[in-house]
Amino acid sequence: MLNSSIQDHNQASAQGLHPHSWLQAINELEANGDTYALITVLGTSGSTPRAIGTKMVISEKNIYATIGGGHLEFKAIEHARELLKQEQTCQAVENFQLGASLGQCCGGTVVVLFEVFVNDKMHLDIYGAGHVAQALIPILAQLPIRIRWIDSRADLFPAEVPSNVQKVIDEQPVDQVKSAKKDNAFLILTHNHQLDFDLCQAILKRDDALWMGVIGSDTKAKRFQYRLTQRGFSEQQIEQMICPVGLKEVTGKLPMEVAIAISGQLVELYQSQQTKQSNQQGAQWKSLTNNLIHLSAEQVKAAG
Repeated sequence: MLNSSIQDHNQASAQGLHPHSWLQAINELEANGDTYALITVLGTSGSTPRAIGTKMVISEKNIYATIGGGHLEFKAIEHARELLKQEQTCQAVENFQLGASLGQCCGGTVVVLFEVFVNDKMHLDIYGAGHVAQALIPILAQLPIRIRWIDSRADLFPAEVPSNVQKVIDEQPVDQVKSAKKDNAFLILTHNHQLDFDLCQAILKRDDALWMGVIGSDTKAKRFQYRLTQRGFSEQQIEQMICPVGLKEVTGKLPMEVAIAISGQLVELYQSQQTKQSNQQGAQWKSLTNNLIHLSAEQVKAAG
């Protein structure tokens, strides 16, 4: 029964096995803005399959490199994916005994460090490729923001866009709301009021947006608020819609003036997110240090 269980675990651990090295994997996952876990053999005692410093990377779907295979690796992958589900940058240390319980006869001990990296760049979907968006994109290209720029009109997009911008051409732009990431920011700048409203409804129904700004006037905002109320949206949901979008202190109706007002509001948004992440990582580092001290004490006691 144990051998059958180990075989099943080994097959599961091979699913999604990718030929990239762990370093190539990190570069690719970072470029795509994907969350991943870096697994490192932090310490060993006795006979173990791999040396200190061996690494592998786990994403939601793929596995890169190896820390020795077998049931140890399966358990490490399983634990990494549990951490990934939390969708938070974190660190954790686990101690694995390579005995019968893991189906490995090495008899040693492996201390494994798990580091989960949630991409800390803000994700922003911009709907509309008109004059304001054309003025806004070069400004946002200089900020740590990953952007999907979405419109049905392919001819409006420039031939080249900045490296942090992805062009998305879709005859039904509202469909792109489904593929947005959790805690995504949304900016609606289209040429069509009905399309703007349909996008607002789709985004509010997701109920996980970080922020939603809509270009327009006070009159447009009131009309949208009324229509959303008629469709059953709560006052709390409707308050998530920022319309007119942009800093009120920056006035003017020229595309560049509007773009500067919007970019200022987005700078405030991503800076507030960076502050939250910095505070969270500091607390996690303290917890990791305490875990390491605890594990070191256990190893000294076992050796004595």
